[in-house]
Amino acid sequence: MKDELFADLLASTREMIEIENGERTPNPEHMHSYNVVDVKAIREAAGKTRDELAKIIGTSTETIKSWETKRRNPTGPTQKLLRLIQTNPSGMIAILEEDNKVASRQA
Repeated sequence: MKDELFADLLASTREMIEIENGERTPNPEHMHSYNVVDVKAIREAAGKTRDELAKIIGTSTETIKSWETKRRNPTGPTQKLLRLIQTNPSGMIAILEEDNKVASRQA
């Protein structure tokens, strides 16, 4: 390994340790944050079990569990759907349940 590359790597490691120890603040342009939906809070506000919510939004109970335990995060259209449910739990759940009933009758 070239000395210059090693020196950069060592400096980065020291910076990381200082940030972890609260001795240094990271540069804002290097910080990333993610706005993750709280699936458990959404589900509880809707008054649904994991099984019920999974059926309503068309996913598995295991996926709901993964989102609630933060092993995985909903993305794309599912995240948008959950945000809609979050804004109006009872109204959105009623719409989705009615849509599922219509789809079942058509099948």
